[in-house]
Amino acid sequence: MAQVFHRSSNALARFTLVGALLLAGGGLTTLLTVGNRSAFVTQQTMFKEQPVQFSHQHHVGGIGIDCRYCHTSVETSANAGIPPTKTCMNCHSQIWLNSQYLEPVREAFKSETPLKWTKIHDLPDFVYFNHSIHVNKGVGCSTCHGRVDRMPLMWQYASLQMEWCLECHRNPEKFIRPKDKIYEMEWPPIARTETTENQQTTAALGTANPDAKKKPDDKTWNQAVEGPELVKKYNLQSTQVLTSCSTCHR
Repeated sequence: MAQVFHRSSNALARFTLVGALLLAGGGLTTLLTVGNRSAFVTQQTMFKEQPVQFSHQHHVGGIGIDCRYCHTSVETSANAGIPPTKTCMNCHSQIWLNSQYLEPVREAFKSETPLKWTKIHDLPDFVYFNHSIHVNKGVGCSTCHGRVDRMPLMWQYASLQMEWCLECHRNPEKFIRPKDKIYEMEWPPIARTETTENQQTTAALGTANPDAKKKPDDKTWNQAVEGPELVKKYNLQSTQVLTSCSTCHR
């Protein structure tokens, strides 16, 4: 009987099968990779229902309350600390006394029962994270938590995946800042050139002194220059130690 298919058909069939398997495998890997980075998995940028929808935008951005007023242990403990109801009542025993919105706070205070807040930045149990070491080594709040002063409701700013942590641990000089700037939301600072009233007047008259120096606090921050200096100043561990598995997984 005459051969129906050319001998090359065998190689073509094998190539097609292998190609189909590789394509399917690649597609599945891509799907899992993209899916694992999606907000559905990481919960990034998603709001969570709370017993009271506390507004950081109002308290931090509007009133200017320092992070440490509520998160009292952020500089000394692994946990930043959730404020007790009494902290809320320090102000709200005087203002918004009859607001139904704050009834859960008043009831919790009266019954001495803590409010059950829903955790936003919820790391897996196998991950060890210490707030105090990060704060004391120059990592600012907004680096990890984002611009909370612009969040009417709190959400998770970063993915919190290992690759996100390693980005900083491999290159800490790109992220750390002076310790007196840890709690500033806007970082790096916007370049500015402020002048005194006299300088503004002479400038308007066209007689400004071109050699006049900017005030010391007007220096533009240069992370590429200042960052490596801070790494030395804060005596940061080597990249090998910072990226070691045992540093975060204990």
